[in-house]
This record gives sequence, structure tokens and C-alpha cells, in this order.
Amino acid sequence: MTGRLVNKVAVITGGTTGIGLAVAQRFAAEGASVFITGRRQAELNAAVRSIGHGAVGVRADMSVLADIDTLYDAVQQKHAQIDVLMANAGGGAFAPLGSITEDQYESTFGTNVKGTIFTVQKALPLLKDGASVILTGSTTSIKGTPAFSIYSATKAAVRNLARSWMLDLRERSIRVNVISPGPIETPGLLGLAADVEQEKQLRDGLVASVPLGRLGQPQEVANMALFLASDEASFVNGAELFVDGGEVQF
Repeated sequence: MTGRLVNKVAVITGGTTGIGLAVAQRFAAEGASVFITGRRQAELNAAVRSIGHGAVGVRADMSVLADIDTLYDAVQQKHAQIDVLMANAGGGAFAPLGSITEDQYESTFGTNVKGTIFTVQKALPLLKDGASVILTGSTTSIKGTPAFSIYSATKAAVRNLARSWMLDLRERSIRVNVISPGPIETPGLLGLAADVEQEKQLRDGLVASVPLGRLGQPQEVANMALFLASDEASFVNGAELFVDGGEVQF
């Protein structure tokens, strides 16, 4: 094989749909041995089939530390190290100030922040020196979004984790970067709408905010992830790379 990730081991959390699935498919096609996580077994099995190339699915909720241990135990059964780690599992829901609940706060911060922290920390013994760690951020981290403050705050936290972790890990030459997608056409994004009419309004509003005049595709984020995972990004560290069609660039 002549792919850019041949002989590399890649772990992608939240890999059953949308961006995570597209990244896993691209990494596998480029020669990586791929592990993904998902919370629902049926969707996990379907994703593994669609990825092919011997991909392994591990049922795990990344906000649960024991599940993170299960993930890395599965990796260790087959490989001695991890070359690429993409902490992608995450999500959120609309709730304006005044309607935010404790459950929503705990769930969103639990997956997006706590999950990201311990996904990376628990990987440290397996991460190869010189490995690439990729965190999934969001354009919402640097702009205000009505009724989306909790999700946005988690992604602002993720952005700063990368800045700090690249310093913590510099002795091991492990690169830590953030991909911040704009509006990407995924089930997670469109699922924020409660019905067909709301979905149309959501889609139209998002398209209007993007200078390229369309939603992005998960494969376009996967292209950026492949760059960061590969040796081509060997001097890219602590960066936030936007895949947003220009949404927050003006």
C-alpha cells in the first residue's frame, strides 16, 4: 500500500456517524489500522462494515472512564502503540439561558470536556512519541450562538486544552491540534431540529452564514484530519484549523 497512514494505528472516538465515520473511512483507506467507538451496538456494527479494512469497533461512552479503559484494552490486544488519536465524540442541544438544566450541563460537559480530557490522558501510555492528537472543536467556540451557549463553552475549553497539552507533551514531540468545523451536513447537526420545518429553517440559516453558500461535507473535515494525522503536518502544533467555508473568517 502507498497510503499516508500505512502501518499506523488510529483511534477515532464517536466514529459511527458523521465526521467521525468519514475520518475513520479515510484513515482506513490510507492504510491505518482503525479503532472507533460508539454508544449503540447496531450503529457501531454498521460503521465497522462501512469502514472495512479490518476496522475494530468498541462500544463505549466516552464520558465514562471505565469505558475509556475498555477502548484502550481493546487496542492493546492488537497493537503496542497508537500513532493517531482523534478525540471526536461529542454533542449538544439547544437551550437558551433560562432553560438550561443541570442534566444538560452535565451531559454536554461530560462528553465534550471530561471525555476529551480522559480520552487523551488515558491514551498517554500507548501514544507513540511523535504521535498526532486531534481534538474536534467547533466554530461556535469563537462566536456567540443563540441557545447554544453550553455546547459552545465546551468547545472553547477544548481549544485551550490543545494549547496547554502541546506544552505538557513537548518532551515526547506529540502534536496536539484542533479541527473546528463549521456547519457540516451530519445527522448530529440536522438532528438539532425538532421537525422537518425546523430542519429547513436551520439548514437555510446556516447556508446563509457561509460565504461558500453551502453546508460542508464530513469528507471535507476528514481531508483536514488526514493532513494532521500524516507526516505532512509534522510542524503543525497547537493550531486550530477551520473547515467552515469561511463562516467565521470575516
